[in-house]
Amino acid sequence: MPTVAEQLRQAREQRGWTINQLADATKIRTDHIRALEEGNYNVFAAPVYIQGFVRTCATLLKLDVPKVMADLDGELGATKKFRQHPPLTDDKRGFVDWLMLQLSKINWTVALPLLLLALVLLVAVFSYRMYKHTKSLDPLKELSPGLYQGGPQGETLPIPTNTNR
Repeated sequence: MPTVAEQLRQAREQRGWTINQLADATKIRTDHIRALEEGNYNVFAAPVYIQGFVRTCATLLKLDVPKVMADLDGELGATKKFRQHPPLTDDKRGFVDWLMLQLSKINWTVALPLLLLALVLLVAVFSYRMYKHTKSLDPLKELSPGLYQGGPQGETLPIPTNTNR
């Protein structure tokens, strides 16, 4: 089974293209194409560059792209440097990063209406319970016995007049 490098080189030679012609067509540097055709992946900083360049070349050379990419994944998995994608930062992930990742997984077109409905129901239940609680209270319970305190000395309450006579 030929390696990815051999497949790319053979397909380019069958088309009668030079490395410079392939580089002009793909806008990939010639030294990168040479490195791909030699299988020298250590030239590249990350596997994403190798995968992108191989995908571009395989598409242009009309190779079976899924098969070539599967072969490339197998070859990269065998190397120590490109076994895993490198982390973007050296920082450890904290709780906020985990929380933001979980929030990014939520389908907000479904979750937002459900959250709003739950909030409306919660407010309605709370309002109903407060209404029932205030209705059950005796408004006179809090009052202490009253004591009339008149104004200046000698002031008395007016005598009620009966107008029904």
